[in-house]
Amino acid sequence: MSGTDVSHRNHIDGLFRAHYSWLCAHLRRHLGASPSVEDIAAETFVQLLQSPGLTPIREPRALLTTIARRLIYQLWRRRNLEHRHLDQLQHDDPQSVKSPEELVQLSQALQGLDQTLGRLPGKVRATFLLSRVDGLTYPQIAAELGISQRSVSVYMTRSQALCDRHSANQPLNALTRRSA
Repeated sequence: MSGTDVSHRNHIDGLFRAHYSWLCAHLRRHLGASPSVEDIAAETFVQLLQSPGLTPIREPRALLTTIARRLIYQLWRRRNLEHRHLDQLQHDDPQSVKSPEELVQLSQALQGLDQTLGRLPGKVRATFLLSRVDGLTYPQIAAELGISQRSVSVYMTRSQALCDRHSANQPLNALTRRSA
């Protein structure tokens, strides 16, 4: 471990000690008594810890708030996607109403897929979600993210390949096929 790694870790440790309680209180004001508050606050610091070559932070609370807000949006998007998918499965064929066990398995599979997508770089993940979740076209995605349509195509190919590898190892396909 290099000296800069230790220095970076120590810097984030200091930020954690100084601002974790404040961040949790701030998140509680916006999310209420959600069990996700501590998870989001902790993940905020994990992301700081994982960011290479972080420059000195002049306004740590502003940065922490920005990262936490992005994590909240990701949580909401993931929950909306999960609910829409489960609703769609139940509305497609009323005869194929899932048992609670199947719904839990499906939810776990979706969470696994979300974790898989979480390994993608930000713009690649955003491209995939804007296409698959929000239904935007490649030109719309390019305009939204300020990238070329070629980049959108490359990012979609990359994210789709990752999803294909993920689905080959998950029970999601088996669950959705059983209802067909």
